[in-house]
Amino acid sequence: MDKLYFNRMAFYGYHGVFAAEAQLGQRFYVDLELSLDLSRAGSTDDLSDTVNYAEIYEQVKTIVEGERYQLVERLTQRIAEQLLASFPLAEVKVKVTKPNPPINGHYDSVAIEMTRRREAQQGT
Repeated sequence: MDKLYFNRMAFYGYHGVFAAEAQLGQRFYVDLELSLDLSRAGSTDDLSDTVNYAEIYEQVKTIVEGERYQLVERLTQRIAEQLLASFPLAEVKVKVTKPNPPINGHYDSVAIEMTRRREAQQGT
């Protein structure tokens, strides 16, 4: 299976449990590892034989910047679900990094990573 990567996409969102997070918002970073068969696109050099990178970016942006979740876990799963529903992907790995969660301590960031696979089609 071939891989398509999106590295450190940056978005501004309002996700978190605390009221200040909902009011002030913060930057979130999203990394994607998408598994799909790219052999036809590699042979034809035709965009219609692959996924449109801009459409993937816009879907992720819409979710991170347009929706609100208390948990980064839900945000991460929502991205995975939407990408699997919208594109011919066999598997998605989504990592969402929250650089400034309200945790007292010294750290660079916290992140959630989830891998989700397309369900096998019944009767095919």
